[in-house]
Amino acid sequence: MSWLWAIIVGLVLGLLARAILPGKQNIPLWLTVVFGIIGSVLGNAVATWIGVNDTKGIDWIRHLLQLIGAVVVVGVGDMLWNSIRGGGKRRT
Repeated sequence: MSWLWAIIVGLVLGLLARAILPGKQNIPLWLTVVFGIIGSVLGNAVATWIGVNDTKGIDWIRHLLQLIGAVVVVGVGDMLWNSIRGGGKRRT
């Protein structure tokens, strides 16, 4: 069940990250989910490192750090994907 939850959180965070980033991201949906999961894991790691990963009530700071991680990973991942795929430029 935790893998299913990770995929759902990754999808939501990945889509939010794509909505926050300016411009159009040219990465497929499956890669958005993977990047969202990675960003979530990085956000959790930072939350643990600064000591706010487990608080009473809703962990707003942890969730914000997860979203920031997803935005960073989706942004960097989109640049890498474009450089690997040729940036979507037409060849003439």
